[in-house]
Amino acid sequence: MPISYEATIEWAQARDAADPLRDFRNEFLIPPHEHGDSHYFCGNSLGLQPRAVRDAINTELDYWGELAVEGHFKGRLPWMDYHEFVRDHLAEVVGAQPDEVVAMNTLGVNLHLMMVSFYRPTPDRHAILIEAGAFPTDRYAVESQIRYHGFSPNLSLIELEGDEPNGTLSMAAIERALAEHGSRIALVLLPGVQYRTGQVFDLKAITELAHRQGCQVGFDLAHAVGNLPLQLHDSGMDFAIWCSYKYLNGGPGAVGGAFVHERHARATLPRFAGWWGHDKTTRFQMGPEFVPTPGADGWQLSNPPILALAPLRVSLDVFHRAGMQRLREKSLQLTGYLQWLVETQLPDVLEVVTPKDPARRGSQLSIRVLGGRAQGRTLFEYLIEHGIIGDWREPDVIRISPVPLYNRFADCLAFAQAVRRWKEQA
Repeated sequence: MPISYEATIEWAQARDAADPLRDFRNEFLIPPHEHGDSHYFCGNSLGLQPRAVRDAINTELDYWGELAVEGHFKGRLPWMDYHEFVRDHLAEVVGAQPDEVVAMNTLGVNLHLMMVSFYRPTPDRHAILIEAGAFPTDRYAVESQIRYHGFSPNLSLIELEGDEPNGTLSMAAIERALAEHGSRIALVLLPGVQYRTGQVFDLKAITELAHRQGCQVGFDLAHAVGNLPLQLHDSGMDFAIWCSYKYLNGGPGAVGGAFVHERHARATLPRFAGWWGHDKTTRFQMGPEFVPTPGADGWQLSNPPILALAPLRVSLDVFHRAGMQRLREKSLQLTGYLQWLVETQLPDVLEVVTPKDPARRGSQLSIRVLGGRAQGRTLFEYLIEHGIIGDWREPDVIRISPVPLYNRFADCLAFAQAVRRWKEQA
């Protein structure tokens, strides 16, 4: 039965009180504001700090001080295997087998490492398909890889323009592009969630279409991991990469992650090799020949950064206890309420750019400010001043992301009420 929404604090507080996930909010530090907690809607850019992170980092600092190098082999979680202590819960969040995922590096580094293996252009098949307006990390990496292999982005970079209102992409458009260009496309690289519009992409359907054309397939899941229930293994994609500082709450500049499908676990793919990617059983024999560890671990370069992995381990434990399906259910309720508030209370001020179909969006709503950039910036700064923390995307969009681990219906209402006060004062 559809929810009957109300724009009252009593209704919002009643919904929050009945929320089975409400206690998880207490496990995070909410940034303070002048009159209490802020209303934080920026988990799509930087997730909040779990309260347990400080103790987790301090524990490793204590081991460093007390054990020094022996911390690699002693302590509750020896550093030698520390990246493995996040593996199972990370695999759970992304719908993968444990040996298909690894926490390492950052998103941009991992994207280049994956493209070394999965972008193998030939004179006949050298193009890369991305979406127009892709996040700069992807755009820059793709163009530089094309040039590195001796091709020209003018010929080898295919940017797929949105064909739907507000710039979103239909599956039909993707299918047409693959039908037209598939024979010359070496790699399809699309996002799980488009950062500007908030559109969710059908990973499995895209993978099947691209594989049918003989293309390799990878996804940038920076805005999808920890946001949506994913099934990376079942999707059949070749690889994926992501960062961990958004929905995964790994902290600023957190360790990123990568997925490599199990069919490539023992493949003799070209790669940039590193010591920590060497077969674990013989790594310390220090032999001259690189023998990759089967699975995603084989793409590692260096030993794991313990102080950076500790926050991610803490956050992934929260996800394990909350469950991605329950988080998705609450996310749908929060974004549904936020959309309703915009459409019924603020139609003269805002419009939602993100697809209205809940299946085609995650926790983020991209909201256009009517009246253009100047109006938009004025509203955005007013919201920040009043403790409503979203983020701005040129030229006229405010991204508001109610994260189910720590956001409430009352937060969504506070956003709408603040916008209305701004409009009345303008």
